[in-house]
Amino acid sequence: MINIDELKFDDRGLIPAIVVDALSKQVLTLAYMNRESLEISMEKGLTCFYSRSRQELWLKGETSGNYQHIVSITADCDKDALVVMVEKDGPACHTGSESCFFEPLYKAEGKNEFSMDGLYELLQGRKTDMPEGSYTTYLFQKGIDKILKKIGEESTEVIIASKADDKKETIYEIADLAYHVMVMMVEMGISLEDVRKELASRHIIDHKVKQEKMTE
Repeated sequence: MINIDELKFDDRGLIPAIVVDALSKQVLTLAYMNRESLEISMEKGLTCFYSRSRQELWLKGETSGNYQHIVSITADCDKDALVVMVEKDGPACHTGSESCFFEPLYKAEGKNEFSMDGLYELLQGRKTDMPEGSYTTYLFQKGIDKILKKIGEESTEVIIASKADDKKETIYEIADLAYHVMVMMVEMGISLEDVRKELASRHIIDHKVKQEKMTE
């Protein structure tokens, strides 16, 4: 682990800090820190930045309540930039957006960017707009019982494919199951963030199975 004295601040005494959601891995914002704000961040466990426009320190969330709890801070190979992994209490952007990065500039033709968050948003849109001819619309129209029935069917398909040791088919069926589970999540108002937080709160402990000797 390096020391703060090894970091290379620029001629204004600043270092860029790329803030990333520790759960979703989404890039939230790019801000700047000076030595004092970095020390405060490490002491409090909350992101504190230096405002270049106001020329003052600001603790993220102090007025909005959207604090960013630091999980880790990592410097790059040149030690002149930081990645700050955080667990956030609310949107990172002053506009109310989860991330400050939401203005598309360029997208390559024929290449699709996939994420579970993007799929979840698409499913939310299907539930709101209910476009005709959409299978997802059909599921939402039929309701929770139909959705749960499909989850049961897809779970069985995963088991069958796995039992047959068919990796390709198992992957296919897992994808089907994941899709239907996410439809259920949207129907019930359960977010991906809810699931990530639940998983993050758990500690996996490898227990040794104790076999008791049966005696007559």
